[in-house]
Parts: sequence; C-alpha cells; structure tokens
Amino acid sequence: MKDLTIILFERLGILLVIAFVLTRTPGFKSLLYREFSWKMAVVHAVVFGLFGIASTVTGVIITGQGEITHAFVIFPVDDDKLIVSLSLVAIVIAGLLGGPVVGLGAGLIAGIHLMCLGGVGWIANGLVNPITGILAGMTARFFSNERVISPWKALFIGVFPPILQMQLLLIMYTNGDGMVEVVDQIGLPLVLSNSIAIAIFTTMIRVVMKEQEHEAAIATKQALTIAEEALPYLKEDSHMDVASGLATLLYDRLELAAVSVTNRQEVLAHVGLGDSHHRVGDAINTPLAKKVLETKRMQVAYMKAEVPCVEEKCPLEAAIIIPIIEADEVANLITFYFRKGQQITPVELMLAEGLGQFISNQLNVLTTEKLKEHIRDAELRNLQAQINPHFLFNTLQLIASLFREEPKTARHLTLQLASYMRFNLRLVSRSLVELEKECEHVQAYASIIQERFKNRLKISMDIPVDMTNIYIPPSTIQPLVENAVQHGLKNVTDGATVEIKMKKTDDLLTVRVRDNGSGFPEHILPLISHKPLISDQNGGTGLYNVNQRLVHLLGDSAGLHVRNLPGGGSEVRFSIPILNQMEEKQVMG
Repeated sequence: MKDLTIILFERLGILLVIAFVLTRTPGFKSLLYREFSWKMAVVHAVVFGLFGIASTVTGVIITGQGEITHAFVIFPVDDDKLIVSLSLVAIVIAGLLGGPVVGLGAGLIAGIHLMCLGGVGWIANGLVNPITGILAGMTARFFSNERVISPWKALFIGVFPPILQMQLLLIMYTNGDGMVEVVDQIGLPLVLSNSIAIAIFTTMIRVVMKEQEHEAAIATKQALTIAEEALPYLKEDSHMDVASGLATLLYDRLELAAVSVTNRQEVLAHVGLGDSHHRVGDAINTPLAKKVLETKRMQVAYMKAEVPCVEEKCPLEAAIIIPIIEADEVANLITFYFRKGQQITPVELMLAEGLGQFISNQLNVLTTEKLKEHIRDAELRNLQAQINPHFLFNTLQLIASLFREEPKTARHLTLQLASYMRFNLRLVSRSLVELEKECEHVQAYASIIQERFKNRLKISMDIPVDMTNIYIPPSTIQPLVENAVQHGLKNVTDGATVEIKMKKTDDLLTVRVRDNGSGFPEHILPLISHKPLISDQNGGTGLYNVNQRLVHLLGDSAGLHVRNLPGGGSEVRFSIPILNQMEEKQVMG
C-alpha cells in the first residue's frame, strides 16, 4: 500500500505539472470565462476527457499476485490485471467547472478508453467515470455562488469518487476474497491521491482566475488612464491633429508594433513599424476593416493574410481593428498592429475593446457639449446683437430735430450713434472685448440718452486708469445703464442720476451701476437676473440676458447681484476675473 501510494503521487505529480502548464496557456484561461453553450460544453468535455485519458495512461497496473507494474498504461492489458486509473481527478474537475453535461461527456470519453484497455474490473472502471462526472456536476450546483469551488471543499468531495469505484468493483466482481484484497490494497492510496490532486488542481484554477481578474483590472485601469490622456487630443478641431495625437499616445503607452488611425476612407495617422509604406492618405481596402465599418464591431486578424499589405516584407502580421462610434455610426478606426498573432492575448483584446468604448463615449459627450455650446453661443450672440428699435427711432428723431438749431450737437450724436451701432454689429464675432471698447460703447449710449433727457438725467463714469488686458463680455454694462434709465428712473422728474463705478484689484474687476430711482419691488428682488420677467416692467428681461451672458462665459461667480439701496434707488453689481491672454483665448474659443 505504501509503495502504491508513493507511485500514485509520483504519477499525479506529472499530471499536475501538465495541468499547471495548461492553466498558463491563453486557450485554457479563455475557457474559464465563457458562458454556457452546447458548442463550448463539447469543447470542455473533449478537453477534460483527453485529460482523463492522459491520467489513465499515467496510472499503474496491478497483477493478480498484487505486484505493481510501473510502465505507463498504453496498450490493452490481460484479463487478470487491474488498471488503477487516475482519470477521476480530471472528471471531477470537469463536473465541478462545467456542470453535469461537461462532467458526463468527459466521463464517457475517459470511461470508454478504460473499457477498451480491458483488464479485470474494466466495466466498473468504465462506469465510474461518467457517473462521477454527473454527480460532480450536480454537486457543483450547491456551490453555484462560487466561480471555482474552494480547495477544502474539493478535498472533501474528492474522497467519494474512489470510494464509489471500490464499491462498484466489489459489487460487480464477487470472486471470493481476491477482489477484497485488491480493494484493500488500492483503496486508501486512491482516496488520498485523488482528493489531494483535486484540491491542488482547484487551487491552480483559482490562482489562474485571480491572475486573470488582476490582469483585467490593470487593463481597465490602463484603458481609463489612456482615455483620460486622450481627451485633450479629442478636443482638437482638426481631424488630422486628433488622429496624430491619438496614434502617438497609444503607441507610447502600449507595447504595440504600430498604431494606425483612419476615418471611413483613408489613413489619417500611422505610428510605429511599417510607416515607410503605411502612409497618411492611403485608402482603406482591407476586407476586415470594411467588415468593421459594416458591423460596428471589433475584429481581430491573427494571420498576415487578413491584413494584406503592398509591401511583401511588412513586419505587421496581426491586428486588432477597433471601431470608434460617434452618433451611432463608425466615425474612425483604430488599428493595433502586432508582429505575430500569438501576441494578441485576452488582455490585449479586453484593453482594445475598453478603449474603443471609452473613446467613443468621450467623443459623443464632446460632440453633445460642442452642440450645446454652439446653440448657447448663437443665443448669446443673438441677444448681444439686438438693438432696441424704440431707442434707434427716438435717437434718429432727436438728431433730425437738432440739425437746424444745434448742428454741432446733431453731428456729435450722429457719430455717437454710429459708434454705438458699429459696436453692436461687431458683437456677433466676439465673446470678449477690451474694457476700453465697452466703456466707449457705454459712453456713446450715455451721450445719446443724456441729450434726450436734457437737464433731467446725469450719467457719470468712474473707470480704472489702466484698462490694459482687461476683457469683458460685450454689451454687459450698457444694458444695466439702460435698465436704470428706463425702469429705475421712470418716476423721477428731475435730478435723475446713474453712477457707473469700476474698481480694479489684482485679479478682479468689480462693476457697479447705481441709480436714485424707485428701486425694485421687493417681491421680485430674489428673481431678478435669474428668470426672464417678461410680464413685469421692471427690467427683468434685460438683466436676465446680461446675467446669462456673464454666467455662461465666465462662471457662476460672475453673475449679477441686485439690491435696493437704503436711501432709495438700486444697485446692480458683478465681478469678473481679469484674464490673462491664454485664459482670454480659451474663453473666446
């Protein structure tokens, strides 16, 4: 018994070495994460059935006198010899991993092989394998919450298949004490070797799965990092700049032979090996790339024939072609090139698929944001370019009446109106203007409106001495002054004043527009600048438009603050950052 135990563990050592090598192969790793299908069930059954046959070959033969033959079991044996097979290890693992169907299939393959080898107990040896496969598969259902059963549970389960085999031998072969002696000799060694081997095998599989999960986590993290780093390139307006930046980034971050970025027709960028003949502007003509465009699914080329090239000695023999989906259409293709098909592992496939999804999502988000920005910008420019028709009509009427009595004043107002109109017409092309230009616009309006309300209205401006490099959204201050004139002073018959005060600090410009009118009704103060109070005649629409412009261009902190003054009248205030040239370019787009 001692000698048999040692021999079985030696043979199991060989099997476990083979099993370890198998678990390191990409093919075996991929089997662990496949969902059930009849095709994969057959593949599993054949793989573990062959492993069961290999386990039988590495078994031992016991003669009728109890002698142990050390030779491998390759050919059929005599009728008085018993094959001590190790196939139950493979069959139990097949059932635990693949369920009853896989366990039964593997058991039938190993069992038929054992029956063909013959020897005493050949029926029992043949039947125990499929029976064990079914029972192991049914047992696995009790541990369905575990992807792979724990080694301790496997050690316990592994005890029963050899016991079942011993029982079948005793039931089917009642030739006196001979079979009892054989069972006494092989029983304990088989139980120990099978249960320990099964526990070790499940431990190997758990290690493989943890490694694969770790690799997947690394691949996901790497994909997220690359997708984040790709964001500045995706924001570029030029498709060539986007493609070149993206290709360079992917080539630098990943261990690839080359990276290519194309649109639906031609190559936009190629970085890495083969750049001498994979040129920008080359047409897309590979069948696999066209298939990606049609199916919108990632395709993999493992052979050089699937990625044909005009250069016969092209070093690029395999590729992963990734679709970049924008607005539910394939906008671009990213191709990962490899020297050999064997370099394409499940990790590369997972990374490629994840990157494709992340970049597609980012492109869609950026497209949506750009569309919103264009709509918002169009709305803002429309608001900026609006000219009050009543103001224009009244000013022209005023100029006409002054031409006879005060021609100099009429000419001055004409120039001021021209300046006012010119500024408004330029609004559609600028998001920010120099503070000096904005002040000129306000001054033009103030000159015209003061002439209209001569001796009733005074508008004063207190501006910084140095207005260099200070930018402000255009037509921001003038509407506040207009609001003060039209609404704040409508009940003031004499001595109406509007004060415009600007204070410059290190990084802020604060603008205040005050009047000595009747102020705002208390019930609308919380709503002013936050809602377009179209039905209310208290300046709600004009202030709302200005507030929207400031907030959209410079952020919430630049919004309007409205209050009634203790001595009467109101104040509208806002503060904007003093932008440097780089920040000004970013805001102006």
